[in-house]
Amino acid sequence: MAYGEGPLATVQWFTDASAEEARRKSERAETLLTVANKLAATLSLDEVLETLIDLVTGAIDAERGSLFLYDGQTEELYSLIAQGDFKREIRFLSTDGIAGHVFNTARGSIVDDAYADPRFNPTIDGQTGFVTRSILCAPVRSVTGEIIGVAQCLNKRCGHFSDEDLLLLEEICTQAAAALRNGQLVDKMRLSRQQELEFLDVVADITSEIDLGTLLQKVMSEATRMLSAERSTLFLNDGKTNELWSQVGEGLGASEIRMPNTVGIAGHVFSSGETINIPYAYADLRFNPAFDQETGFFTRSILCVPVVNKHGKTIGATQVLNKIGGPFTREDESRLKAFTAQVSIALENAKLFNDIQNMKNYNESMLQSMSNGVLTLDEDGRIITCNAAGLRILQRRGGDVVGQPAEAFFIGPNIWVLERVQKVVDSQVAEISMDAELEFKGTRFSVNVTVLPLVSVEKMKIGTMIIIEDITSEKRVKSTMSRYMDPRLADQLLERGEEILGGKNTLATILFTDIRNFTALTEELGPQGTVGLLNEYFTIMVDCLQREGGTLDKFIGDAMMAAFGIPISKGDDEDRAVRAAISMITELDRWNEQRTGNGLPAIDMGVGLNTAEVVSGNIGSPKRMDYTMIGDGVNLAARLESACKHYHARILISENTLQRLRGTYRIRAVDKVVVKGKREPVGVYEVLDYHTELTFPNMSKVLIGYEEGLNLYRQARFEEAIAVLHNVLAFNDRDRLPHLYIDRCRRLIADPPGDDWDSVWVLTEK
Repeated sequence: MAYGEGPLATVQWFTDASAEEARRKSERAETLLTVANKLAATLSLDEVLETLIDLVTGAIDAERGSLFLYDGQTEELYSLIAQGDFKREIRFLSTDGIAGHVFNTARGSIVDDAYADPRFNPTIDGQTGFVTRSILCAPVRSVTGEIIGVAQCLNKRCGHFSDEDLLLLEEICTQAAAALRNGQLVDKMRLSRQQELEFLDVVADITSEIDLGTLLQKVMSEATRMLSAERSTLFLNDGKTNELWSQVGEGLGASEIRMPNTVGIAGHVFSSGETINIPYAYADLRFNPAFDQETGFFTRSILCVPVVNKHGKTIGATQVLNKIGGPFTREDESRLKAFTAQVSIALENAKLFNDIQNMKNYNESMLQSMSNGVLTLDEDGRIITCNAAGLRILQRRGGDVVGQPAEAFFIGPNIWVLERVQKVVDSQVAEISMDAELEFKGTRFSVNVTVLPLVSVEKMKIGTMIIIEDITSEKRVKSTMSRYMDPRLADQLLERGEEILGGKNTLATILFTDIRNFTALTEELGPQGTVGLLNEYFTIMVDCLQREGGTLDKFIGDAMMAAFGIPISKGDDEDRAVRAAISMITELDRWNEQRTGNGLPAIDMGVGLNTAEVVSGNIGSPKRMDYTMIGDGVNLAARLESACKHYHARILISENTLQRLRGTYRIRAVDKVVVKGKREPVGVYEVLDYHTELTFPNMSKVLIGYEEGLNLYRQARFEEAIAVLHNVLAFNDRDRLPHLYIDRCRRLIADPPGDDWDSVWVLTEK
């Protein structure tokens, strides 16, 4: 028997194996003791994780380690620290990857070739540049056996991960589970305490604000920050209009939004008083994506809670969008509810203050804008307020009047005013003096004076009010002239004399209107019916015109000619003209609803607008003159009105007007035309803002497709244009303009144009 064989050698082998096993157990015990000692000296979760990862990677001789804890609210595994250069929070679903598999099966795993394992997700490697070769992964169990996370080691430095490595990792995780749980609790308590202090500071700061605009800004800014969201909006209910409104949207830019208080997510929350938490907005039928389409914003998640006042009444709704890092949680719901409950009192106080301030500003503006002088006196006869017209009549400045006794001004020939005041104080009955006279600093005024008693809500005497109406010669002349011409023109004539009525070149926007099929209407209605129809029609049209500051030039049968920018330009005359045209069509449609409801025929009309240099002034004979305007620009406006019939449009404007518009409107190019009597082409555009979704469905899609088809037509690609325009009609077959271009393209295909074709169309009708 050779040396080293036989019973003695076997005994020696078992002895060595036992010694090796004892050594390994001793090393594991020492490692676990080190883990216990070091973790006992740590408090925060960050320290526990960092210490644990250092110990694990050292004990198992790995290049990198991570420890993922389970977040029950989001059902994710997350890591607050990863060893190496790559240090940031990592989150993924608790079912993903090798870590997710180990978490769900509660069984450790050894992967010698990561990229060959179908469970491995190489995305993080791609982001960090780190190459994962092998993986050791073990579940982290609490003392009760609950799986609270996963520990992971990457790339064994020497050799491969072994079962002993897995056993050691599992034992370390078990040893560290209590420290991890305590760290989570300590961090949660510290975070909760910090959030509570921040919350109290924020509430104290917000509730001290009285200005509604600033308060809304602060509330939305804090809601966005507090919930780590991208955007937030606070809607308040307007009881007068039954609308939810917001003066500001955090992340959207300052603007007022209004909508019925039963519409959308916010409307549902306000009406029902329920909280809505939508993790995936586009999967919820209550979500309306139209606003996303208009703004380009993409809504992922929504949290909306009612705003309830101290009496339990819902006064609005707070909506927060797109939680950063995942959907909104139950904790987010609780925090937002608590936040809105705290600020609801401040919101109501600020809203009340805002209403009072608006009323005060409104009253002051109303007084300052009045042409009559208005003075209020207290019970001692001192002047409390005096508007601009009153200062003009008294020929004083504000500081010289307010606070002074009324007897300092109403003396000598004006003493009769104080007598009227005293009579009203005694009787509490109003006194009116017609066509009286006042004199201040040598200037005499013909006036009507009204003295009124002022009483409080409790019917207590608080003073008197003096209203002075100036009826001097200027006012009398103006009243007479206003019967024959536009009141604004009369004002300017009185201020600047006849100079303004002399002929001059003026940049103006000319507006023409005309009723469609008027001859047939007159035959149906008869003379009296026709006159009544025109009177009603022109009343509506002139109101629309004057609301925007336009000047009516003349009525031409059933047509109307007006101008913006003469005799005085207002700086935005083109926009005023477009708004007036939109208002005319809108008001006409409302009037037609009444007419058809009464069994009367509906009326249609066309509007043409052009901006150009025109000659304006008094034109006529010495016996009869009219203030009017003439020129090619006027003729073009008339031609555009007529072209409405050809293009099946209701409002057409020239490129001259389009280029000067400051506002934003829904406008599409119609054609490049040469009108009758002209040689140069002009671009023609259609204004569509009077339409609703009912009268013009899918407008955005139609306009995009129509523009593509028009461009193809102008490139003489007629077949392609027809195909595109046919697709457009699928969105709105009632739109007549695509039909017109389809017919035109077919004619041009049958009779192709020459190489010099420039897509300009010649209109042969006036």
